[in-house]
Amino acid sequence: MHIEPGIVHGAKMVLAYGTAAGAAGYAAKLAWDDLKAHGAAPLVVRSALATVGTFLFFEVLPHFPVGVSEVHFILGTTLLLLLGVAPAAIGLAAGLAIQGMLFAPSDLPMYFVNVTTLLVPLFAIFALSKRIIAPDTAYVDLLYGQALRLSATYQGGVIAWVAFWALYGQGFGAENLAAVFSFGAAYMLVIVIEPLADLAVLALAKTGRNLLQNPHLTHPRLHAAA
Repeated sequence: MHIEPGIVHGAKMVLAYGTAAGAAGYAAKLAWDDLKAHGAAPLVVRSALATVGTFLFFEVLPHFPVGVSEVHFILGTTLLLLLGVAPAAIGLAAGLAIQGMLFAPSDLPMYFVNVTTLLVPLFAIFALSKRIIAPDTAYVDLLYGQALRLSATYQGGVIAWVAFWALYGQGFGAENLAAVFSFGAAYMLVIVIEPLADLAVLALAKTGRNLLQNPHLTHPRLHAAA
């Protein structure tokens, strides 16, 4: 998910700076909570794993431009369930920056737009997970319906933010509306596939419980109830 350079520009970028700053502030609060609960080393290691994962998702998995942005398999829900919300947020922001600096420097001016689009839906599914996953349920025991709700909410949030930035930056002309619609339609494929990917990863984590039940590698909630 990279909104095309120039979609938002000039004075309108001030809003992106503000939304990104707000997302960064909330991510810092979540990181502080994780640090107090689990210590510095697990937070650093899990954040590094999330960064590497994000970079690979963006650069290695299939991705293609459609309309005002690109369609990516971001796997934000997978990162949250495996590593925790704070490492996932740090990894998404850092992985996006590294990918831009190494492979797509033309995307860097849109970094604050793109990081907002990735992080705010992540925080939304973190809140949703508290409502739909019982406290006595480990993440490896999620049902397909629960994974679907989380993934659909995350991807729906990405689509909504992309549409907002496109309309905010370029207006409601017919060509822009068509580009927004084509992006949203293409992203429906991601909403279908990503819950299956989430469950596949959780199944692997369940079979490798002895290896992965380590707070330095995965979030404790992955294998244990809250």
